[in-house]
Amino acid sequence: MQTIKGPGLFLAQFVGDAAPFDSFDAITAWAAGCGYLGVQVPSGAASLIDLDRAAASRTYCDELSGQARAHGVQITELSAHLQGQLVAVHPAFDAAFDGFAPASVRGDAVARQAWAVDQVRKTIDASANLGLDRMAAFSGALAWPYLYPWPQRPAGLVEAAFDALAARWRPILDHADSRGVDICFEIHPGEDLHDGVTFEMFLDRVDQHPRARMLYDPSHYLLQQLDYLANLDIYAERIGMVHVKDAEFNPTGRQGVYGGYQPWVDRAGRFRSLGDGQVDFKGIFSKLATMGFDGWAVVEWECALKHPEDGAREGAAFVRDHIIRVTDRAFDDFADGGADDAANRRMLGLGA
Repeated sequence: MQTIKGPGLFLAQFVGDAAPFDSFDAITAWAAGCGYLGVQVPSGAASLIDLDRAAASRTYCDELSGQARAHGVQITELSAHLQGQLVAVHPAFDAAFDGFAPASVRGDAVARQAWAVDQVRKTIDASANLGLDRMAAFSGALAWPYLYPWPQRPAGLVEAAFDALAARWRPILDHADSRGVDICFEIHPGEDLHDGVTFEMFLDRVDQHPRARMLYDPSHYLLQQLDYLANLDIYAERIGMVHVKDAEFNPTGRQGVYGGYQPWVDRAGRFRSLGDGQVDFKGIFSKLATMGFDGWAVVEWECALKHPEDGAREGAAFVRDHIIRVTDRAFDDFADGGADDAANRRMLGLGA
């Protein structure tokens, strides 16, 4: 068993143009003031991190870590979610995802993908320079438009999509291995890796690559009606990162899992601030402690109702109250009478 580290905060939802969210120094001071001990940093947020410098310079990374430590927090991981998304984009989503890329590569799918791969590789290098052994990413998606089999999918379509996805990620995973960094793919709707089955399909095609791991976020599983506690049992060895995010699913006679194209506030399934949803976090934290998870409990705030600053402040306290400080002894040690082989045999009626 192991005590989980935390609370940490994913900064992606808070980065902005106004203080204290417009610089790394200010946002880490704010996070510390909310009660956080760590921050997960989106590597594409130029106001927080210069990725080119971080990938090339340990000195710069030491300075960045020092800024965080000055406020009593540490960098837990880097995230390349948006860049990872662009490693594999179905043409149906070209226009929508162009906004994730710089203007210089928009409208050019090949150039955009090359930029994205370079960004993910730099995030790996920056992670290594920061002394981190894991990073977060989305996988991207080629098969997602064909999720629901109507019209019937032609034979081999999904297999071809996963073959191509694996071919794009295998060299990146090999680079991650050379730098001692795991890539933790967030299992997420909109990605080809959106549940356990699809993650396994990917693993099979990258030869069970040791650097391909999971970012576990129970909110996405609840909204899919997937057993998120059993998922921890199944994938304990592959889970390298955890987002602590709440959600609720309240189906009606008018809508269910798909949400009827409604905005988040009107969907049957929606994300909520920690403690306001339906996720069994007591069960989750118990399983994480039991399975020896050695990472951080990182709050990802997303809520259709609550103000983000209130959600962040409450989230730190919520995680702190749920982390289990694992015991170093059995509760009934006081009743231990001591034993040896001879005594055990006598107790079983086997003689001396």
